[in-house]
Amino acid sequence: MTDLILEKLEAVYRRFLDITAEVNNPDVVSDMKRYVKLSKEHKSLRPVITAYNEYMNILSNIDSTKEMLSVEKDDEMKEMAKAELEELYRKKEEMNEKIKLLLIPADPEDEKNAILEIRAGTGGDEASIFAGDLTRMYTKFAEIKGWRLDITTMTEGTVGGFKEIIMKISGDGVYGLMKYESGVHRVQRVPQTETQGRIHTSAATVVVLPEAEEFDIEVKPEDVRKDTYCSSGPGGQSVNTTYSAVRLTHIPTGTVVTCQDQKSQIKNLDKAMAELRTRLYNIEYQKYLNNIASQRKTMVSTGDRSAKIRTYNYPQGRMTDHRINLTSYNLGAILNGDIQDIIEKLQMAENAERLKVSEY
Repeated sequence: MTDLILEKLEAVYRRFLDITAEVNNPDVVSDMKRYVKLSKEHKSLRPVITAYNEYMNILSNIDSTKEMLSVEKDDEMKEMAKAELEELYRKKEEMNEKIKLLLIPADPEDEKNAILEIRAGTGGDEASIFAGDLTRMYTKFAEIKGWRLDITTMTEGTVGGFKEIIMKISGDGVYGLMKYESGVHRVQRVPQTETQGRIHTSAATVVVLPEAEEFDIEVKPEDVRKDTYCSSGPGGQSVNTTYSAVRLTHIPTGTVVTCQDQKSQIKNLDKAMAELRTRLYNIEYQKYLNNIASQRKTMVSTGDRSAKIRTYNYPQGRMTDHRINLTSYNLGAILNGDIQDIIEKLQMAENAERLKVSEY
């Protein structure tokens, strides 16, 4: 196993050196698309290189400790050397497991910003209220992580919450964490709209997309139809008086996006174009996710958008994530944005699956 790990690590190390040379090449620096791609790969390989250096240091210490044992005459020193050797072997095994995970190819989308969509599902007004609760949960989580939220589109529910809300979340590694939230979220509670005190079940759908960057996809201007209309909702005197809202239609695919949260038509157009790029990019990305889904049983990270992934049971104060059979009775904290622990357990489950697949 050690020889195989070393062989893989040395291949990564050679690639790291090649990329280092390339990103310092003036010809590459002048090609922004290539430079950005190489810089991201360079950054993604750094943890592996750090592990490689640590692993090589452990192997070197094992060799020197063995050599010392073979020539040492003092019994006390021999015992100390044996104890040190045992500790080094323990560290080596730990590094073996760590490196196995590091050598699994990362999803290149994980470092991207994300587009988050929350839509009320079955359950009428209560579903809209629940969509509002989920929006608050993710907003709180973003605050904890130090991420930035920008709302693109929202349609409020008749008694509160949202029928639909779409926002961009910007920060380090947003999609890599938020992708686990894609799917159907179900709530069980006595609704605010219910007078009889009966427990009601409703649902909301969450979709998380990696934001497409400018270099990821080219959208031809002639393929996009732009329409403007009066914005609606909060926004002061400009609402319903200026044509600031923007609707873009990608003619070849029929993809439609809208943006009306800014008073400026130009700003709305920029936001709408960014979202359109993301949606077109994700048509291809979904094919990649479907391929992964065929290899994994739990589909932990693929976010089958029709799958029920989580239930929030208010009477029992319980949250259940159905993908990994995780149950928590800390519902209040979870709805207040404390979802890091859930995501880490989903990551662990995904890593176990990926490791299993890579060993075949």
